[in-house]
Amino acid sequence: MIYGSSSEYAIRALSTLATWPDEAVVMLEDLIAGTDLPRDFMAKILQKLVHKGLLRSVRGRNGGFALARPAFEVTIADIVKALEGESVFNRCVLGLADCNDQAACPQHDLFKPIRQRLNDYLSTTTLADMAASLRAKLASQPRRTAAGAGPQPIESATTRPD
Repeated sequence: MIYGSSSEYAIRALSTLATWPDEAVVMLEDLIAGTDLPRDFMAKILQKLVHKGLLRSVRGRNGGFALARPAFEVTIADIVKALEGESVFNRCVLGLADCNDQAACPQHDLFKPIRQRLNDYLSTTTLADMAASLRAKLASQPRRTAAGAGPQPIESATTRPD
């Protein structure tokens, strides 16, 4: 992909977090349960997202992480920009330092429309969209037992318990 493993891991973890009720505080262990996400690396990534304002953290016994904004307001592009900066969306597909319309690499003109479609997708797909997709996939799988099942996503990210 055009972004690194930090962004990939963050998208996976925040998509899972978005399946929990709004403002739910979820422990790191629950976010990564049943995945291959590395705990210590995820802790660093999530702390960086706290500093960038996408997450909030709560310390203490019932601590963990929560989205700082509603899931429908956070795009995949927001997550990638927070971790890798704006330039990740304009990098040369061949890795050249100077690649633009005036000094184009051999793939520039072919990749330019693909890059634009990808940027459009990342800028319009929200964590709410990702959570809905994740919920649909989980609903189509056989139910796991409580032991080792990890976090249990809610039915809808838009509903709140009263």
